[in-house]
Amino acid sequence: MNQLATLRSSEGLGCSDSAGSSAGRWLAGLELVFEHDARGCRLARNHHRGPLYVQKPFFPEGRDLAHIYLLHPPGGLVSGDQLDVRITVAERARALVTTTGAGRVYRARGDGLLQRQNTLLQIAAGASLEWLPLENIAYPGANGSMHTRVNLEPGALFAGWEVTSLGLPARGESFHKSRLHQRLEIFLDGMPLLLDSLRLGDPAVDILRCKAGLSNFPVNGMMVMGPFPEAVCDDAMAECRRILMRGNTHGLGGVTLVANMLVVRVLGRCAFEVRELLSQTWCYMRPQLLGRSACAPRIWRT
Repeated sequence: MNQLATLRSSEGLGCSDSAGSSAGRWLAGLELVFEHDARGCRLARNHHRGPLYVQKPFFPEGRDLAHIYLLHPPGGLVSGDQLDVRITVAERARALVTTTGAGRVYRARGDGLLQRQNTLLQIAAGASLEWLPLENIAYPGANGSMHTRVNLEPGALFAGWEVTSLGLPARGESFHKSRLHQRLEIFLDGMPLLLDSLRLGDPAVDILRCKAGLSNFPVNGMMVMGPFPEAVCDDAMAECRRILMRGNTHGLGGVTLVANMLVVRVLGRCAFEVRELLSQTWCYMRPQLLGRSACAPRIWRT
């Protein structure tokens, strides 16, 4: 708990108690700690504040790997709302975390208050965490900030993705006069492995439409897996690219290797299709990363 409090203070990912009493704001937080003992992986700490919690772990792959579903009954963020998620996976523990539904960043009010989601993931040596939430939907007029930081100890393993739908493309509503800042930071033993930032809404640079940006694709997805103990072989990289080419004939996709981290990026027009492509790539690469076949959470089929 002290370590979590220190990280919250030093990295600016938390919020003060006084903010929680401010009118028009709904603050929620969740702290989970996974540990490994003689019976396998267990959820040793489950502390929540506000409407963000989990009910219980599931073990479809056996007792040594827990599946967790995050529940957020409001279903999205309005102006001034903030979600803080802290997950710690102790030595030799293994966990997979997903959500029960899509996250939403609704249209902002005129007061300009940010809609924030901050996620801090800490993974110890010999442990693994798969962070695989369902897609986020940023509504037209949103003013959102989504920050994810992953702290890896040497020997830790991570797989995570983020899929974001900008606007409401099925209804023909674009991400017009909206703002969204997404940032992913992955550190290994305190040293940065990957820093990725996407800032939308700057009137001087139309990233949504420009060829060097999102090329008019309203859905973007990114998955990161690793670190792999050795460089991913060329055959595996080629198969990942074939998966993207077969399933994304009307979009764009790419696969790269950064500091032994596999990075998959997809642009498309349908959030479900983009997430399905990342899921297929995860299914293919998971045995190479964790030494076990893919086991998709049952909530994905509902």
